[in-house]
This record gives sequence, structure tokens and C-alpha cells, in this order.
Amino acid sequence: MPPTCLSMYIAFLVLGCSFVTIVNAFSLNKSSSPAIPNHESVQSSLTNKMILAPLTRGGNLPFRRLCADFGMHTSVSEMIYARSLLRGDPIENARLRRSEGESIFGVQIATNQIDEGVNAIKRAVEMGADFCDLNCGCPIHEATRRGLGSSLLRSPKKLQKLVRGLVESSEIPVTVKIRLGCETNSINCLENVRAAREAGAAAITIHGRTAQQGYSKNADWDLIRRAVMETKDDGYGHIPIIGNGDILTYYEARRRMEETGVDSVMVGRGALCKPWIFKEFNDNATWAPDTKERVQIYRVLANYMKDHFGDDDMGRKKSWNFLPWHFEFLSRYTPYPEEDFAAQSIDRPLIQNRMVLPDHTDPLDVLLANRCSDAHEVIASILWDSDSDETAVQKLNIFAESQDFKRILTTGSVNEGEDKVLSNLPKGKAGKWGKRRGRKPGPKRTEEEIAQIRAERAAKKERILAEGGTWPP
Repeated sequence: MPPTCLSMYIAFLVLGCSFVTIVNAFSLNKSSSPAIPNHESVQSSLTNKMILAPLTRGGNLPFRRLCADFGMHTSVSEMIYARSLLRGDPIENARLRRSEGESIFGVQIATNQIDEGVNAIKRAVEMGADFCDLNCGCPIHEATRRGLGSSLLRSPKKLQKLVRGLVESSEIPVTVKIRLGCETNSINCLENVRAAREAGAAAITIHGRTAQQGYSKNADWDLIRRAVMETKDDGYGHIPIIGNGDILTYYEARRRMEETGVDSVMVGRGALCKPWIFKEFNDNATWAPDTKERVQIYRVLANYMKDHFGDDDMGRKKSWNFLPWHFEFLSRYTPYPEEDFAAQSIDRPLIQNRMVLPDHTDPLDVLLANRCSDAHEVIASILWDSDSDETAVQKLNIFAESQDFKRILTTGSVNEGEDKVLSNLPKGKAGKWGKRRGRKPGPKRTEEEIAQIRAERAAKKERILAEGGTWPP
């Protein structure tokens, strides 16, 4: 081959290889680019469902796993502080994990900065989250003093900017959970719903109370209904609106969906009281497990905690942050058959009821309904140590008829921190000057005021015990 032809041939090969390299590189970049968030798939998972709410402490992985056993389809993690997560906090990192059986799992973050939120969402994506939920409803001082949680509701414009920034940079759909407003005298639910949907939120959950109300008032489902109507009238009907507040039974959930037009309902305390509420919703029927069946369910929760935290002394220590605490809610369980309580639930949410045990109630039922933390400690220990359901029932029965439990029924829990509570000292570790950071301590009660409060509590306890109730109520 002549030298000129050879040179041209080599040049052609070089150009060809370069072109192939460029094409391959382009194809590689194209295939590795972030996927467009699948809003339709997530939105369908948030329609006609009962969703487990993000529950601080209660929404731990073993409990969500138990709810999944009863047909829970969609759930949200405990609230995660984005800043702490990005700093490598091991507790916040652990909250990114999903349990077995969680079909659709969302991670809820607390942030007020776009870059911080985007980076937290990336961590959630790495852990397999299906969507990310922005917390705009947490009322606790630890969150609001940082400009997080419900404090975001004070400015719909700033909220819209934050949500838009997260949506535009997120690989997964972004949802928003709000309350009716921050303060009771500044309810701006409709404005915040409008801001979130126009910013591209894939779904919006509305808790029917203000942050200031906490759980002290009945949820305002009429305002939730107005938000649904406005969303549909403005052409945003494809965005699911999820209602939250005072749901304890499947028929209350169905009625709220029918009356307000919400696409789904979210449950928190209702699931803590009876994790099988998801089964009831899916079956459209009340399920009233007997005492032995409930012991079996509670023992499953204990075993799930062993699986998650470890079946050793350290695992037990970690589990004890959760297991005894769960009985604060599990002890409130009362069966509410639809035929007997549907009419009553229209006037007053059943979750607000405090039932008094009838005379001659089985001792084990009395134990499981007891609200004393001392009893919860014993119940948790028996469930943890028992190697079978039968053994757990036997040991619980023995304790239910013991003098130790009778003493608890008579005296209630020994509150070693009563004086601190009555003297207005803050919860947790006090600072150098015995006050919360960023908040002036309230006036301390006098000895006379403390004595009066104690006398009123003693009289209340005596009255409730005389009526056949349990103490604490």
C-alpha cells in the first residue's frame, strides 16, 4: 500500500475509534443519568390506602414490620433531622432502614435549606426509599426553635421555594406533611397546600390540627375537605391529598374518605393502639383479637426487636427505649364494633374515649389495660424472656393475680421525678443554669401549690379506682 494511502487509512482508523469512544461515552452518561421520579407510581400507592404516619419513637423498624404483617402497604420513617444525618449521626442513619414487607417506604426529613435537603434525599435514595416527605408539622420546641417542622408553615412563600428546590433536584418524588397552621390564630392550611402543590409536591398530607393544639382538640376534617375541593377545582386533582387525625377504626377512616374526598388516610396513634388496624381497613371489618391473640401479637413485636437490636444484653437495653413505651398505647386498646359505635364516632372520635373496665374483668385483661409504667416494664420483660406464647400467657396470668400487681393497681407508678415536674423544670438534662436554651424558664410553683396539686391528684385517683377504673387513667 502506498505511504499516502497508509497514512490516510491510519487517520481514518483513529477518527473512527474516537467517534466510537464518544458515542459510547454519551451512551454511558445517558444510561447513568438520574431517573425521572416516578410520580404516578408513588401517587397510586398513596391512593385509597391507610398509611402509617411518621411516628417519633413509635415508628421504629420492628413496629413498622409488625404493621406490615397486618397488611400495611405504605409507611413513612420517623422524622430525620437532615443536618444530623449528613453529619453522620448513627441514630438518624438507622432511621433510613426499611423493614421486611414495607412495599412502599418514604423517608421523612426535617430541613429548611434546599442543599441540605437535597443531600439528605440522596442518602435516602441510596438506602432504597421510594419517596421523601418534608416535615412541616412537628410542633416540638427542639424542631421549631431551629426553624424546622411546623414553623415552616408561617410563610407559604418560603415553603413553596423550599419544596420547589427539593423537587427539582430529587431523584424520587417529594411529598409534604403539614398541619392546619402553626398557631391557632393564624390558620393558613389552604395557602400552604396551594404553595406545596404549585411547587411540585407529589402528595400532601394534612393533619387536622394546628401545631399549637397538639392533640388537645378534635381534628378539623372540614378544613381538610375544603383543601381537597380547592385542589380539584384548581386542576390539581392528580395530586393525592391525605387526611390525618383521630382515626381509630376502619369505618371512621372510610367515612372520612367519603365525606371529605381525601385520597387516603394516615394513622398514627390508631396504629399504636392496635397495629391490626390495617387488616381491618383492608377487610372492611372489625377484628377483635382475644387476650391470648393479643399476647401473641405483642410477643411478635418483642421478637422483632430482638431481630433488629440483638438478643443480648445490649439488644435488650436498646429495645427498652421502645418496648415498654409501646404499652402506653397498646394498653388503650378497646374493641369498637361498627354496629355498636359507628353512630357515636360521628359525634366524638373514638380515639378520645377512655373506657372503664367492667366489674369481674379477667385479671389478664386488667393487666394489659393498665396504664402504669411499672406494669409495662413487667409485661415487656415477660414477653422478652418467654420462649413461647403459652409461656408468656402463663407468666402474665401469674403476675396479673400477684400482690405486686395489686400494689400497682392501688398505688400506680412511683413517679420519682414528680417534684421536678411540679416545679416546672424542663424535661431531659438541664443546662448550666437549669433552663432550656432559647427559652426562659417559667415561674416555679410554691410549696403550697405543689401540695394542692398532689391533693387533687390523690382525690382523682381515689375516685377512679372506686369506679373500677385503672390508674393512671
